[in-house]
Amino acid sequence: SLGFKHVVTIEALRKAYPLLDMVDQSRRPKELPPPTTGFPTIEGVILFGEPVRWETSLQLIIDVLLSNGNPGAELHDIPYPHLPVLACNMDLLWMAEAKMPRFGHGTFLLCLENIYKKVTGRELKYEALIGKPSTVTYRYAEYLIKQQAEKQGWKAPIQRLYAVGDNPMSDIYGANLYNNYLKSTHQNQVQAGVKRSPQTASPQTEDHLQLWKDCNNSVESCESILVCTGVYRHSTDVPSNTEQCTTETVFHGHRDFCFDPSLVEASYIVQDVNDAVQLAFKKENWS
Repeated sequence: SLGFKHVVTIEALRKAYPLLDMVDQSRRPKELPPPTTGFPTIEGVILFGEPVRWETSLQLIIDVLLSNGNPGAELHDIPYPHLPVLACNMDLLWMAEAKMPRFGHGTFLLCLENIYKKVTGRELKYEALIGKPSTVTYRYAEYLIKQQAEKQGWKAPIQRLYAVGDNPMSDIYGANLYNNYLKSTHQNQVQAGVKRSPQTASPQTEDHLQLWKDCNNSVESCESILVCTGVYRHSTDVPSNTEQCTTETVFHGHRDFCFDPSLVEASYIVQDVNDAVQLAFKKENWS
């Protein structure tokens, strides 16, 4: 459904090479299976979310990386750089019905990265990290929002985005990171001289005029709103000073994102999603 035409799942890989999955005795073949033939060479690994059987997935993904996509082959040399690896959903923890947060896909990635490094002595490299807090995800969200606004017939450009989340290390971090990206982009456009009055522009400045339009039609900020009903829980009332919530000293974010305390400091802290929506309405003078 996402556009990939030739997909090999972990389960298909396990069935094709049953000797790779050795821990669960009930699934191990009773007799030596015949050699697998005609199985396609795997060209990349895409990681969407934490699996049910971690040992099986960790083992088979490592097998694919070490064998350059041919896990049935005998290993001679470990290829490096390895096959492309794309990963999304990097949350270390997430909140469910339990009183404490549960392991997220970020925890699975942490295991995979450390196993690969322990086995090979080298770092696992990602072709791309997609999903919060990656900037590309917020850019795509902005694109979809603009599409919806266009379908609704809205004429005024969207100037502010509001990102609501319960996890300071992914939701708030990502929203603030994107806010910095928007500010930097807007500042660069202004410094390049593209934000000039179209009435005073000469015919030779058509490119500048288009950039001027893009600058004025672009989103200027992304406001982060932290709710207290998920990973983040405030022991008392909602704090009036957002700096009070920035007490994290252990970085739960992904390995490839640097920890900046300012990025986990929300623009606003409210009790729940409804309060977040009402806040956005108030800020936009819709209430």
